[in-house]
Amino acid sequence: MSPEHVDVLVIGAGLSGIGAACHLQVECPGKSYAVLESRGAIGGTWDLFRYPGIRSDSDMFTLGYAFKPWTGAKAIADGSSIREYIVETAREYGVEEKIRFHHEVLSADWSSADARWTVTARRTDTGETVQLTCSWLSVCSGYYRYDEGFRPEFPGEERFAGELIHPQHWPQDFDATGKRIVVVGSGATAVTLVPNLADDAAHVTMLQRTPSYILSLPGKDPLAELLRSRLPAKVAYPIVRWKNVLTTTALFQASRRWPNGVRKLIRRLTAKQLPAGYDVDTHFNPPYDPWDQRLCLVPDGDLFRTLREGKASIVTDRIATFTETGIELESGEHLDADVVITATGLNLLAMGGMTLTLDGEAVDVPETVSYKGMMLSGVPNFSMVIGYTNASWTLKADLVNRYVCRLLQHMDQRGLAVATPLAPPEGADLPFLDLAAGYVQRSLAQLPKQGRRTPWRLHQNYIRDVQLMRRGPLEDEGITFSAAPVRTERAVA
Repeated sequence: MSPEHVDVLVIGAGLSGIGAACHLQVECPGKSYAVLESRGAIGGTWDLFRYPGIRSDSDMFTLGYAFKPWTGAKAIADGSSIREYIVETAREYGVEEKIRFHHEVLSADWSSADARWTVTARRTDTGETVQLTCSWLSVCSGYYRYDEGFRPEFPGEERFAGELIHPQHWPQDFDATGKRIVVVGSGATAVTLVPNLADDAAHVTMLQRTPSYILSLPGKDPLAELLRSRLPAKVAYPIVRWKNVLTTTALFQASRRWPNGVRKLIRRLTAKQLPAGYDVDTHFNPPYDPWDQRLCLVPDGDLFRTLREGKASIVTDRIATFTETGIELESGEHLDADVVITATGLNLLAMGGMTLTLDGEAVDVPETVSYKGMMLSGVPNFSMVIGYTNASWTLKADLVNRYVCRLLQHMDQRGLAVATPLAPPEGADLPFLDLAAGYVQRSLAQLPKQGRRTPWRLHQNYIRDVQLMRRGPLEDEGITFSAAPVRTERAVA
């Protein structure tokens, strides 16, 4: 029996995958599709991470979908609210029944003779192997590895008598009451955990090797509050969304052009929120320029408030060794701890770990070149969503998912079946992501390259990408199209 066939197969039921399905439902109503999800629930990252205070590190007016206004009160929303928003969107658009849970995609093989992909998945609930075929493969699996986070081995950690926790695997029954907690790390997870544990814990210490840039943002957007009280949501939402896009873009561009000026501005804003005489330069002045790594956002300055109240402290030092009762630092200081939380980062995993083959030949993804940040040179009828590093993930996801629909409509109108991106004739040598963050640097070898000019260049600029992907031509020097192959079946006598 031949495998079930759909026009489009979407991998992943998180923010990107549900967005892709909604766009297909509305813009390509004649296309059949299915969504394969390796876990048992909708939400992706927002269903996986359950640590205290888990929240967006982008505002919800840009992290939310363009087609479904975010109506929550908070601009920086908690994880469960985001998860509910994604589930609500799936239900509203009739996408839920198209999702097949517990389907972990292992591989996809393109057949040039059939102009289709054969996708092999493993049922994580039964262990059974299943196959489907599709004309277009849309990978929306994010880029985090879900089964494990990044966790360096620390000297002497086996001696530690307390509890060691990685935030990606948060114990549901954890109780912080009266405990001395050390959070190792200085990124978005660490700055979220510290204020959310501090009210119950005896004390929380954030132990960082190097500081991060931390910006306080109002938990509620004042413009959104004002416009919502006077305008319909469909009118107010795009105004606030574009205000936030322009603000974020301006800050990023200013950081690139005048890094010292932006550094001084962030330092001044930070110093204002800390107790008098606080050592700002040791704990909040990174050795790198703003936006070499993502800025950390704290809603209503909650981290700074916790430091002012004395419920938490920051130590900037290196770990010499764990002891039975805590951590000994290179400076000789000892941090007593009942619990150590290793907020040491994430591992990236391109395409959810699936392998691609073309007519049986393996695709070496790092040897491919990204086309418009969403397709791979030499790989037909394939797209992937990787969001912005300097803005909300969903801004890019929405552009990619709408572009796929445009492309499918264009191919149907012209009687075409195959779209294959080409590498630039001069070659490509730039890394896919230009971010100094450890999780990116550790994983660049898994990702495609990017070129030095459009359409192979990732601008990390939403305004430019709107021009390129919503209004730009579908046919250019970076892509080639062909009709379906003619099949010659031998007649049976």
